[in-house]
Amino acid sequence: HKLRETAALVAFYHPQPSYPVHILILPKRAMPSMADLTAQDANLLAEVILTTQSLVEALGLEKEGYRLVVNGGAYQDLPQLHWHLVSGSQR
Repeated sequence: HKLRETAALVAFYHPQPSYPVHILILPKRAMPSMADLTAQDANLLAEVILTTQSLVEALGLEKEGYRLVVNGGAYQDLPQLHWHLVSGSQR
């Protein structure tokens, strides 16, 4: 179930959520980790922020609070850069 999609990224609910609201935001282009970003990826990062703002507004998360998290190294389960938009207490 896609929540948002642009030419560069896609956002959808995490299939195994750890939070009441747990959304993944992934670039469509293969990017193993945040360490692989370059200055040429500034537009992608802007899209991540705009997409996050749109989801926060649509889901009414501003009052409850939210986090946008990116993991790397040993904390990264998938070899694809992605962000977690989460809200609520971890399950």
